[in-house]
Amino acid sequence: MSPREKKLIIFFAIAGFAILNLLVFNFATAQRQAVNIRSDQAKQKLATAEMFRESSAQVTDQMAWLAEHEPQPAANQDVQTQLQQLAESGARAAGLTIKTQKPLPTDFTEGRHFHRAKIQITVTGKEEALYRWFDKLNMPNQLRIASQIRLTPNQQDDTQIDCTATIEQWFVPPTT
Repeated sequence: MSPREKKLIIFFAIAGFAILNLLVFNFATAQRQAVNIRSDQAKQKLATAEMFRESSAQVTDQMAWLAEHEPQPAANQDVQTQLQQLAESGARAAGLTIKTQKPLPTDFTEGRHFHRAKIQITVTGKEEALYRWFDKLNMPNQLRIASQIRLTPNQQDDTQIDCTATIEQWFVPPTT
């Protein structure tokens, strides 16, 4: 073999080795990136799982409380009537004067377990009597709250307050 042929073979061998190294380097880089992406995804899933695990104790307590205080199934009209009677009798017992009462449309979104019966009531009375009335109405263990309260001074008597409140009661509808 002549020296030119030897140099040519050595040149092609070096070029082939360089191309082979370049291909292997590109393949290794692509594999490393794929591993990094999978690693980042796994870290994100782990963080999410740890967050759920940490909040599971609180959710478990809330589910237990809700199971303990879940009301018996009842019809919308019955719950709304009872809510209106309760608000009315509580207002009178607290020494408030009822101006208006208005049943509001029930929130009965399809697929939800709990529905909400609502009434809007306007009363007039002393501030202390209003607070006593709200204290008796807001009962979390009975799933009842005064969700909106608007207080305004009474136009005729400065010692009185006009109050418009929306009272809501969560209930389980009867199964059909």
